Formats: sequence, C-alpha cells, structure tokens
Amino acid sequence: MYDVFGKGIEHMGTPTSLATPSKKKIPLLLKIYAAALIVLSMISIPVAVILGFNLPSMTSELGTPIDTTTLVIAIVQIVLTAIGAVVSIFLGVRLLRDRRRGARVTAETLVVINIAVMACEVMLSGLHGPGLYEIVHLVFLIALLSYVDPSLSEERRLQRKLADLEVRERAEDGTLGRDETGKGYLELNFFNLFWIFVVCSVLGLIIEVIYHVLVVEPGVYQDRAGLLYGPFSPIYGVGGLLMTIALNRFHKAPLPVVFLVSAVIGGAFEYLASWFFQFAFGIMAWDYTGTFLSIDGRTNGMFMAMWGVLGCMWIKLLLPRMLKLVNAIPWKWRYGLTSVCAALMVVNIVMTLLAFDCWYQREAGLQPVNAMEEFFEDHYDNEFMANRFQSMTIDPSRATRVSPVELGQ
Repeated sequence: MYDVFGKGIEHMGTPTSLATPSKKKIPLLLKIYAAALIVLSMISIPVAVILGFNLPSMTSELGTPIDTTTLVIAIVQIVLTAIGAVVSIFLGVRLLRDRRRGARVTAETLVVINIAVMACEVMLSGLHGPGLYEIVHLVFLIALLSYVDPSLSEERRLQRKLADLEVRERAEDGTLGRDETGKGYLELNFFNLFWIFVVCSVLGLIIEVIYHVLVVEPGVYQDRAGLLYGPFSPIYGVGGLLMTIALNRFHKAPLPVVFLVSAVIGGAFEYLASWFFQFAFGIMAWDYTGTFLSIDGRTNGMFMAMWGVLGCMWIKLLLPRMLKLVNAIPWKWRYGLTSVCAALMVVNIVMTLLAFDCWYQREAGLQPVNAMEEFFEDHYDNEFMANRFQSMTIDPSRATRVSPVELGQ
C-alpha cells in the first residue's frame, strides 16, 4: 500500500474499481435547494438596496444618532449581503449544471461572506442579529463543501475501505496527522486543527497569566480566561490556528521569515478581535494607547514581536511535540473523543457569547425579554462576569448597535 488515493491498491487485492468510482448525479433535493437559492438571492438584492437608502435615518439602540463607525459597518453589511446574493446565484447555477468543483469554490467564497455578514450583524444588533435561517444555511454550506467536491467524495469512499489498514499503520508508526504529500508539516484536518486550538488556548492563557504576575502587576494574580468555563483563552487558540495554517508549508523556512509572518498575523488578529468585541459588546480587554508602535490601542510593536516569538516557538519547537502527544491518544478513541470535546467547546463558546450579550444589555439598562436572558441574569450576573473576566471592562456607549426595528429584524 502506498497511499489512500488508490496507488498500489491492486497489490493488496482491492478491486481497481475503487480507484475510479462513478460520478453520481446531483440529488433532486439539492437541485430544489439550488433553484430556491437563486430565487431568494434575486429577491434579496433589491431588499439590500432599499436598506441602504434607509441608513441615514437610523438611530442607535440607546436612542442616539448613529456614529460614523456604525454607519460604515452597516454599509459594509449591506454591500456584503448584495455580493453574497450574487455569489449565491452563481452557486445555484453551478449546482444545477452539476459543476461540482466550481460549486465548491463558490460555496467556500459564500461561507466567508456569510461569516463576515453575521459578524457585522452581531456588531449592529448583538446576538439577536443573525437569524436561525442564516445559521442553518451556514452550517449547510459547510457540509456542502465536502459533498460537492468529487475528489473529496472519492477520498472519503476509499478511506472508509482502507481505514483499518492505513490508520492502524500510521498510528503504530506515530505519524498519524503528518502530511503524507510532503507539501506541509501536518494535515490540516479537523482533528489536528481542533487540538491545535485547544493546546494554544491553554498555553496562551498560562503565558499571559505569568506575564501579568511578573511584569504588568508584579505579584498580583488576574484571571485572563476568555471563556465561561475552563482554562482557555481563544484569542491564542485562533492565533495558533492562523499561524499553523499560514506556515504549514513553510515550517522549514528561516526563523526571520517565521517571525515576521507570525508577528503580522498575530498583530492583525489581535487588532480585529479588539475591534469586534468593542463594537459588538462594548467590551475592552486591552488598551495599548501610548505604547511603542501602538495601532489604535489595539496592538503595538512589543506585542507583535511577542506574537513573532511565540510563532517561532510554536512552529519550530512545540508543534512537533504536540503532534506526538496527540498521537498518544489510542486511534480507536481519537475521533470519538475529539467529537465530544469539540461539542463541549462549541457549547462553551456559544454560552460565553450569550453571556457577553446579556452583560451588555444589563449595562445598557435593557430588561430581559425571554427565558434565556433571565437564565443568564440569574446565573451570570454582572458580579460573576466581572470576576470571571477580570481583564475586561464593558461600556455600552462603545458599541455600534442600532435599533433592530430599523434593520428590519
């Protein structure tokens, strides 16, 4: 056996037909979805134009005129919605014509656009912004990515046939998770990416707590966690993911290259994270105003350099060891265990965002309007939130939310 894509399969006695599966036609339900997507997208374009004309008359959620930042976010949301509608039409047409590879690329583009639109909606209307349809559609699009790509379908089919042989061999060799093509250091699959997120979230939190105790306020412990439960700082988890994805094919690159790429990626992500949480929830977790090479107080030269150092340590030193640690998980357990842990992490992240949203509403003087908000008020009140997220301050006036009525929600 040479690989899981069909080379050398004949020598194992596997029928050669496995390597050339027949192409299945797009199912009827998917064609109905494609037709509905085209119709709904054509309707949403004039709706986006109408919303654009109503922007100047908007007021904030607190009843004051909207500022320039809010107006810009609203414009970006409307423009992205219109672009997403056009891309959706292309996706529908490609699905109807059974152009699978083109449909996959279009679906990937649409996923990115939809995530950006939902981020804008959260900044404008909190977690009430994204509707159930948008969330379900995003999940469906992500699932669609693996279905429409014929190469992925073939790979999935062959992997099912050869799983017991291939996975067992690689697990015994300790190479499970490595990129067998040689193009990168490791496979960028869900399993590897999830555990990178978890490990970086924990390591980042430990480093930040130690830095605060030794440098920022010597001798003073401060909880720097970013989620309701567990020792996780998702800022570092996502940062580690971005650096791994960007540098996977360049893991042998010289240290200065790894340092520069890590510094830029880390600084840019730190800036965007600060920007999002301030405008969505009025939360400020850090402010570097007045420091060396400060960029709007959201990142600075020193912390970009620290991201660069962390990137070098991660790619050159820690990532290989993490892969060995993860390979210690018995291969029969690894996918089930990962699924359970991923589900718990998703619940933790969603509950954290809901807690932030309810925290914002209480500080803004808004009363709970449903059972969920009453639950968070009872179990995650202002005192709990301030104690759990000790590095964060919240001020509704810093947010960019507008009245949901004026957004047509």
